[in-house]
Formats: sequence, structure tokens, C-alpha cells
Amino acid sequence: MTALALAPPQVATRAGTREWAGLAVLFLPTLIVAIDNTVLGFALPAMSAALAPTSAQLLWIVDIYPLVLAGLLVTMGNLGDRIGRRRILLLGVAGFGAVSLAAAFATDAAHLIAARALLGFFGAMLMPATLALLRTLFVDPNQRRIAVAIWTTGFAAGAALGPIVGGVLLEHFTWGSVFLVNVPVMLLLLVLGRPMLPESRMAEPGRLDPSGVLLSMLVMVPAVLAIKTAAHDGLSGSVVLAVMVSAGAAVLFARRARAQIAAGQEPVLDVTLLVEPVARLSVLSNAATMFAHTGLLFFAAQYLMLVVGLSPLDASMVLVPGFLATMATGLIAARLAKFVPLRTLVPAGLLIAAAGYVAAMLLGGEQGVTLMAVAAVLVGGGIGLAEAITTDAVLAAVPPERAGSASAVSETAFEIGAVLGTAILGSVLTSVYRANVVVPSALSPEDAVVAQETLGGAAAVAHHLGGAGLLGSAREAFGVAVDVTAGVGAVVMVAVAATVWFGPRRQRAAS
Repeated sequence: MTALALAPPQVATRAGTREWAGLAVLFLPTLIVAIDNTVLGFALPAMSAALAPTSAQLLWIVDIYPLVLAGLLVTMGNLGDRIGRRRILLLGVAGFGAVSLAAAFATDAAHLIAARALLGFFGAMLMPATLALLRTLFVDPNQRRIAVAIWTTGFAAGAALGPIVGGVLLEHFTWGSVFLVNVPVMLLLLVLGRPMLPESRMAEPGRLDPSGVLLSMLVMVPAVLAIKTAAHDGLSGSVVLAVMVSAGAAVLFARRARAQIAAGQEPVLDVTLLVEPVARLSVLSNAATMFAHTGLLFFAAQYLMLVVGLSPLDASMVLVPGFLATMATGLIAARLAKFVPLRTLVPAGLLIAAAGYVAAMLLGGEQGVTLMAVAAVLVGGGIGLAEAITTDAVLAAVPPERAGSASAVSETAFEIGAVLGTAILGSVLTSVYRANVVVPSALSPEDAVVAQETLGGAAAVAHHLGGAGLLGSAREAFGVAVDVTAGVGAVVMVAVAATVWFGPRRQRAAS
């Protein structure tokens, strides 16, 4: 079966009140995962001051969560197909809530990184299960398209609430409070999940493949390590080795999966889902939208608070229109998809996001806050236009019993994009900042290292030592770093848009 082959003909049962109520429950995990991502960006300056992380540790605090998520999504989606999607969803909910408490009271950067890794582990149980259960609840294609669009807006709604909630909390409490917002939502999910959601699983599941799980991790982890290491230390033997391990694991993983499918066995990931160009390009687009989203948030919050000098709450309000734009265009895209082909809508959305990054390159002077708001709206609107319809395209490719695997493919693309957004754009930002900041010679070696690592570190040193010159230099260097980083983001968006636009044409020409 090809990636876009449809399930056997069946009567499209329309969803009723119970199914839409179930969608409301499934909306909550996407909401809280998005809150967890966006609220962290606004807590970074306070974390930098309290925990004094190095630039590498700061990136790992952001990266480790989506990295673990990306490495385990396929496995957890596959496991949910076998043991039950509702069961694994509730396991993830319980673990996510418990670890959020631990993250809130971390005493140093290492402990926070470990807590974020565990959040990624349990978070990997949430996303494939929610999307797979949605596929089970909504059989009618038109209703499912709308349901997926609503589900997708959960990310935008959480992204909008995250800065607001985080801004209020950071005005009155320590940075650890931003993790506590997860706990009441997780408790609500535990109460509502069992009575409101049906259990579903594969009728005849095979055994989970430990070798396939290991290979899937070996594809992701070394690749991101290579990006981070190269950005921080330049090209080295360890970078080349990491790339080789990742590429080799990818080849072995694909060969093993094909062999298992040929033998009638169940692989960790059905690679045939990526055979058709539309499905493959949809997955690429999913990765690109999260790349744009997380990359912008990584530097936007720091710019607004540490360069412009806004409070956390005021900074969050600058970005809220962008998150609302994501919600609005996501719902609009679900309607437009009936008349406009995917290969037109998706590149349009990606080019709008690219325009947002161009706006971010123009930050500076009195118009900096306005331009950041414009950048957020353009990036958010472009993301919403693209991601809802691509997610539905991947789901539509498989019958309901394979929904967990298909949703894991889609969600893995989102999380890979999140990893690359912070790993690539975050590393570019840090590298350019370090190359341009001027550290006074009068500083102690320890303070000099802290000031040169991050803008938050420079602000903390300047606050304690009264170094106005250091803070001015750091802010100027960070502004230059934002310009370069936004330029890289714009180029990536244009490249992916061109790939999606011309991809199907190349496929037809070759056939």
C-alpha cells in the first residue's frame, strides 16, 4: 500500500456530541505541551540569572525536551497501537504532571536538563495517542479535517497562553513556577480521560522491535549533537563521527523496516508511509513550521526583555497576536483545503513565515517592538496556513488501525523541526553573539566567561557589577545575532517552500 492509499471503502459515520466532547479532552494535551514550550522562552532570562548555565546548557535546557520527544514519538506511537492509545495517553499524563513538579524545584542547570528530558519521555506518550484517538473518533473526512484543524490550534492556543501565564507568574514568583501550570491540566486530563475517550488498539499487534527503537534513537540524537557541537566549536572529528553514526543508523533503520514489512512483520515505523511525494512533502512542511516557530520564540523573548527592557508580561503581549494568527489561519486552511491544493497552500504559508523572519531582520531603534509583533503575526499566520492541512494529509494516508504510526510520523516531524529550530538557529544566535560582544578586561575570568556565553549572563554580570558598557555591548551584539539568525530562518523557509512547490512536478516528470 502506498503512503496515500486510502482505507477500504466504509460508511463515513458522522461524529456526534460525545465525539466532539472527546475532542475537547484531546485538545488539553496539545494545549499544555505548547504552553510548556513557549513559557520556557520567557523564563530563560530568569533561569540564566538563577542557575548560571553555560550557553551549551541553556541550549540543552531548551533542546533536550523536543530531542527526547522526537526520539521516542515513533516508539510511543507504535506502543500505543499495541497496548491501547488511551492507556498510554493516561500514563503520559500522570508522568508529565509528576515530573513538572520536579522541574519547578530544580536547583541547578543539570537537574533542570534531566527533568526536561523526563518531560520529553512522558510527552512522547501524549502526542501520538491524542492524534490517533482523534482519527478513531472522526471517521467522516470533512469532520476529521475540521477536528484536526481544531486540534492543531491547541498548539497556537497554548503558545498564546504560555507567555501570558508565564508573564504573570514571572512578575510575582520565581522561574520554577512556569512548570507548575502543567499540574492542574494533567489532573483534569486524568479525571476526564477514561470516561470521555474510547480505548483503541491494533487488532493483532506484533512484538515491539527493540533494535528498531535503538536505531530510531541513533538517527536523531547524534544528528542534533552534530549540529550543536559544530555551531559551538566548529567542524571537528566528533561532528563528522556523529553525522556518520546518524546517517548509518538511518540507512539500517529503513532497510530493517522494509525487510520486516516484506516478511509480514510490524516495524517500529512503516517507511512506506513516506513513499508518496505528497505525504513526504507534508512531513517536511510539518518540520519546517515548527522550525520557524521555535526559532522565533528562542530569540524573541530574550530580545524583548533583555534588549528592549520590557517586563515578561509586556513582552508576552507583543507575541500574542502571532499565536492568535496561527489559530485563525489554521481554521481558515481547513476550509480552503476543499478548493485549493496542498501544494499551493503550504508554500504560501511558508513564504508568509519567511516574510516574518525578514521583518525580524529589521529590528532596532524605536520600531523594534512593532516589527517583532509584525514578525510574530507573519510567522504565526504562515504556520497556521500550512500545518493543519499537512497533518490531515498524513492521517488520511492510512486506515484507522494504523493511526498511531501515522500520527507518530507527523508528530516526529514537528518535534524534529522544534529540535532543529533551537539547535540551528539557537546555535547561530549564540555564535554570532559571542563573536561580537566586547567584554571589559577588568572583569574576572569567571564573570567574563558568563558575560560572553549569553545575553542573560551579561545582563546578570552588569547588574551586579554596574557595568553599563558591558550591557550596551551585549545588547548590540545580540541585535546583530538576531539579524543573522532571522536571515538564516528566512532562507530555510523559502527553500522548503520551493521544495514543496516543485516536488510533485519533479515526481511527475520522472515517472
